[in-house]
Amino acid sequence: MPPTQPTHGQFALTNGDPLNCHSYLSGYISLLLRAEPYPTSRFGSQCMQPNNIMGIENICELAARMLFSAVEWARNIPFFPDLQITDQVALLRLTWSELFVLNAAQCSMPLHVAPLLAAAGLHASPMSADRVVAFMDHIRIFQEQVEKLKALHVDSAEYSCLKAIVLFTSDACGLSDVAHVESLQEKSQCALEEYVRSQYPNQPTRFGKLLLRLPSLRTVSSSVIAVSFVRLVGKTPIETLIRDMLLSGSSFNWPYMAIQ
Repeated sequence: MPPTQPTHGQFALTNGDPLNCHSYLSGYISLLLRAEPYPTSRFGSQCMQPNNIMGIENICELAARMLFSAVEWARNIPFFPDLQITDQVALLRLTWSELFVLNAAQCSMPLHVAPLLAAAGLHASPMSADRVVAFMDHIRIFQEQVEKLKALHVDSAEYSCLKAIVLFTSDACGLSDVAHVESLQEKSQCALEEYVRSQYPNQPTRFGKLLLRLPSLRTVSSSVIAVSFVRLVGKTPIETLIRDMLLSGSSFNWPYMAIQ
């Protein structure tokens, strides 16, 4: 564990709830931000050029980086490493696609339909009209969710808090301590609320608008996102990939490429 990695004890509730303390909230958000494995620019120069048409290989590599980033970030934020490993896997298996959408919005990932279709191999094989329509509809939903987040001009601290709120969900199956996970989500939500209040005092509805974006992230089909990884992992289920990434950490090797 890196020396900068906080432990649960560092943030334990003592003599009341320290969430009312601004320094606590600032420190928590700073640690969430520090856990990001890549600066936005490390996702690739394509991220900064929304109008750039990306090829199949670019889409696959960028998608892989964002999935890896989501898992690495979770491994290094406060509290998450202290959970039972089975709980860590359960949380990431449920929320990886929501974290992916948030990362996509944060780095302005180009979501052109043609490369995604190509990456899925749909253009090379016969398919029914219904299948094409359904796939395109899922792509549209993905694009809409990213665009709605971008329209709010969410900053890096807000993205980190939103990802923590998404990750610490008691909806995951088989959690060993549901109440503890719920408390971590509440901590993250309180941190976001205080941050928004202090940084955007002239936008009283901003906090509510940010929270209202989260439920709709689950409308994005995880199977559609997964097509971006087909060329890298073949038929390996994304859930298995998530588990392997979590357990092996920075030593994880993609089957057909390495994340630098």
